[in-house]
Amino acid sequence: MKLDTNKISTLGELKRAGYQSKSIKDELRDNLRDKIKNGEETFSGVHGYENSVIPELERAILSRHNINLLGLRGQAKTRLARLMVNLLDEYIPVVEGSEINDDPLAPMSRYAKELIKEKGDETPVSWLHRDERFYEKLATPDVTVADLIGDVDPIKAANLKLSYADDRVIHFGMIPRANRCIFVINELPDLQSRIQVSLFNILEEGDIQIRGFKIRLPLDLQFVFTANPEDYTNRGSIVTPLKDRIGSQILTHYPDDIETARKITEQESNLDKRQTDSVYVPDIAKDLLEQISFEARNSEYVDAKSGVSARTSITAFENLLSTAERRSLLTGADSTSVRLSDFLGVIPAITGKIELVYEGEQEGADAVAEILIDDAVKSLFPEYFPKINKLERKDAQTPYDDLLSWFFQQSEGFELLDDFTDEEYKRTLDRIPELNRLVKEYQPDFPKEDTYFLKELLLWGLVSHKKLSKHRFSEGYQFKDLYGSFISGL
Repeated sequence: MKLDTNKISTLGELKRAGYQSKSIKDELRDNLRDKIKNGEETFSGVHGYENSVIPELERAILSRHNINLLGLRGQAKTRLARLMVNLLDEYIPVVEGSEINDDPLAPMSRYAKELIKEKGDETPVSWLHRDERFYEKLATPDVTVADLIGDVDPIKAANLKLSYADDRVIHFGMIPRANRCIFVINELPDLQSRIQVSLFNILEEGDIQIRGFKIRLPLDLQFVFTANPEDYTNRGSIVTPLKDRIGSQILTHYPDDIETARKITEQESNLDKRQTDSVYVPDIAKDLLEQISFEARNSEYVDAKSGVSARTSITAFENLLSTAERRSLLTGADSTSVRLSDFLGVIPAITGKIELVYEGEQEGADAVAEILIDDAVKSLFPEYFPKINKLERKDAQTPYDDLLSWFFQQSEGFELLDDFTDEEYKRTLDRIPELNRLVKEYQPDFPKEDTYFLKELLLWGLVSHKKLSKHRFSEGYQFKDLYGSFISGL
């Protein structure tokens, strides 16, 4: 029922308008039913969950369940919880001045009951918008029962001249104050077991105990918990009776494909308009960036149980554009295009987001990040050029023989400097005739503005397949024939 909130300010006016109380779980359920019937998107801005997580979440809401979202970091668990706010009614009435958002037609607190008894239909009513009905608490080891449930407030007792036997001395915690709201506890396993126990009765019976006061408060809450499977072994666990009281546990996951991952990265990246206007990013560069995260999730150097957050790609994309932007500022150019060599700039974003296993620690975080970039190039390479087989006959001819021969004849090697202007960069790559021929032969319809990135991908791909050598020096990259590089090393 749609009510004119501007015209209703008392309990009597609310009754005459025909308002009927509804629990928050019914509210969510009814609004979700309407959205599904009308073909509206329920959880907008969340990609990759259309056929997995979102249907399960909708079923849990239709079942009026409290929900636990279980998944590794960076899987949009908290975002899903926040988006549930859009399924609430726009406004709900509350008894004005109530600490726990008392429903005027079903008051719970002593304050609301006494106020309604005193003023009757003249009891003032205020309206709570759905954006104010979201409470969130990060579970940390220092959270106490008093924080969540409440405690006796000696200052209130002194001001009101009340004894500690009077229930008006109670200061309510976060959960009672979130009555008729969505309450999210993030990283639930981090909550001490004894604190988790304090949630039992709230989830089932609705009564709470504070310092010996047994207060029957049928709190009306939609609980959403988030948890990381890693937490179950490393820091804590969800106690079994609490798990039993949570209606639905929903498993989240990382994107299944590059296209979905790209949508997430482009949506979440925090970019300056000057960056997006002045830096062109080839599609192939975006695919390569996402492939790095996919490689990390399967890497022998990275702890798979810890996961590789979607924030890895997001921050790496921001770093990638900043690397190109910085170069354009140094060279005085108004615009530029992302190069494969710019991916050196994303290494700090990778090293800060991945947890390494022992072998990874031995290699070093920076070295692992470079390995992941090379692995991503290797994975993308066969989509654009003929596959390089690991085992080949010595006399077998390959499409790359002439290109490798060109490098064999270059005793000084081939250098791509970081501070090359766009013209110098293109001119340097155009110096290799076989590079141009291979791109024209195997990718004749490739977008012209992306061609130079593709040429670089070809060079890096040959390096990753151990056909050429690549050396990083302070000013840029040097590519050399593998055999010549070995001789010069000796």
